[in-house]
Amino acid sequence: MARARMRAKLGRLEEAFNGHFDDHHGFLLTRMLGRIDAIDADIAAVDEQIEAQLAPFVSAVARLDEIPGVGPVAVAAILAEVGTDMSRFPTAGHLCSWAKFSPGIDSSAGKSKGNSSTGHGNRYLARALGEAAVTAGRTDTFLGARYRRIARRRGKKRAIVAVGRSVLIIVWHLLRDVNATFHDLGPDHYIRYINPDTKKRNHIRQLEALGYTVTLTPAA
Repeated sequence: MARARMRAKLGRLEEAFNGHFDDHHGFLLTRMLGRIDAIDADIAAVDEQIEAQLAPFVSAVARLDEIPGVGPVAVAAILAEVGTDMSRFPTAGHLCSWAKFSPGIDSSAGKSKGNSSTGHGNRYLARALGEAAVTAGRTDTFLGARYRRIARRRGKKRAIVAVGRSVLIIVWHLLRDVNATFHDLGPDHYIRYINPDTKKRNHIRQLEALGYTVTLTPAA
């Protein structure tokens, strides 16, 4: 009733506001509100249980919570699936491989044949990392810049996997060393440290393709 032109429907709109609400509707509404209250109580009970289970790991929770995109829910899921003992994973790469957040490469006779599936891995951990990657992509941080950079060139799905892997690598370092803290490289990291070198190489190749010999001399 409230769509399109409403000026010509004022009378019918007023009648719609009157409506018909009898005992049957009241019964249904009461039941629905009762279910909502019950669900809210169940959610509160589960939240209290999660907090109780995370209490022994309060230090790890605080450090992981500093990672962009990783909130309390993601921290709980990561610790539940990975644990805090990183001695089981000699390197961050081992953890990423176990979680199936590693680039899949199909090789034959020493030659790469494109990207193969990375496998299923831990779906609960993958969901937490995927949501963290998407959330981080909206932030003005290094992980946010990395997500947007990859999404522009290779699509959002690859950006989620790449940033999720980066998050997992950060998690490994923070859990392996209890004294480690998260330090953001900044959203301009690629511009300050990567783009200048890439542009320099591209210009040199272009000049050499034109028949010039290029010698670079640092400016005073």
